[in-house]
Amino acid sequence: MVRNYESLHDPNAEYTMRDLSAETMGCGGQRGEGRDVEITDVQTTMVDGNFPWTLVRIYSDAGVVGTGEAYWGAGVPELIERMKPFVVGENPLDIDRLFEHLVQKMSGEGSIEGVTVSAISGIEVALHDLAGKILDVPAYQLLGGKYRDKVRVYCDCHAGEEADPESNADEAERVVEELGYDALKFDLDVPSGHEKDRANRHLRNPEIDHKVDIVEAVTERVGDRADVAFDCHWTFSAGSAKRLASALEEYDIWWLEDPVPPENHDVQREVTHSTTTPIAAGENVYRKHGQRRLIEEQAVDMIAPDMPKTGGMRETRKIADLADMYYVPVAMHNVSSPVATMASAHVGTAIPNSLAVEYHSYQLGWWEDLVEEDVIEDGYIEIPEEPGLGVTLDMDVVEEHMVEGETLFDEA
Repeated sequence: MVRNYESLHDPNAEYTMRDLSAETMGCGGQRGEGRDVEITDVQTTMVDGNFPWTLVRIYSDAGVVGTGEAYWGAGVPELIERMKPFVVGENPLDIDRLFEHLVQKMSGEGSIEGVTVSAISGIEVALHDLAGKILDVPAYQLLGGKYRDKVRVYCDCHAGEEADPESNADEAERVVEELGYDALKFDLDVPSGHEKDRANRHLRNPEIDHKVDIVEAVTERVGDRADVAFDCHWTFSAGSAKRLASALEEYDIWWLEDPVPPENHDVQREVTHSTTTPIAAGENVYRKHGQRRLIEEQAVDMIAPDMPKTGGMRETRKIADLADMYYVPVAMHNVSSPVATMASAHVGTAIPNSLAVEYHSYQLGWWEDLVEEDVIEDGYIEIPEEPGLGVTLDMDVVEEHMVEGETLFDEA
């Protein structure tokens, strides 16, 4: 069995991955020989960004390493360590089988939802990077190919005075004019000064008026230069959400996100059906099974899965396929480093119903320094043609920004 992979990037090496692929296609050697690869290790490192990003690396006996990212959450690195024995020795090309294998093995830890699914997601993303490198194809090719060469990015914006409508409008104009984005999102769950008891989720009329003022200021300032969404972070009661959505119907809103808590899909459906304001949800729902009712009952106008949280790249593709059956577009939530952001973009290019991928770190000066490549240009991500995800960690930057007590990855 050929194992001479140590010089994959050396054009003078006796065997390159492309040579081995040719052999397995009938040009000599045993069929499948170049794809007979085993996982040898899984490692994590947490980076202290605007969220604690959990980076994942999967090592192989081919000398090739795949990099992924799990949604941040307490215990995710420990869960990944717990899963290591279930993937070491396995073939990293069997992505679907390994995903289901981990779901079954981790059922006792709650692989239906929550941090266990997010930990599995980090491994799944790294498998796509590794498999793409082994097969010498970009990750989107593993998802069925691409619909577009670049994916739109929407910038999650934060004004200096988030409760002030004009401050939000000023920031919207700055992000459009100076940073080049034509898609934005602002928070609406900000204090208005009129609250009596925020715990009861009820919005008094002056509070609704304040939120309308923010929407009006932002949408009128940017005009047709940008689409603008507004996020409620699951804050309001059903009745308040309906009244707010109704009050916003006259404004050009891309979508109103998560107006009610995520647990009760019946309430989510009723709010969506009560208004012409487009409603998005899905960030806090796990796997395709969790998203199913939101889509089948048309309880959302846009579905918003968070790829490294909800199950990974292929699971998000499956959610998008289900959404496409109901003509529902996909607006991927994303608070990740460049690694999972690029992975989300690979999903976004491989599905027909992609609206945009979120970018949540525009105020973090070193976000893009975490990888060697450029990621976002003028509000879009151009999908790389390099094998795997097409991004390379800058280990010096990773080491500089590691969470205290973390250990840097081993060398490949």
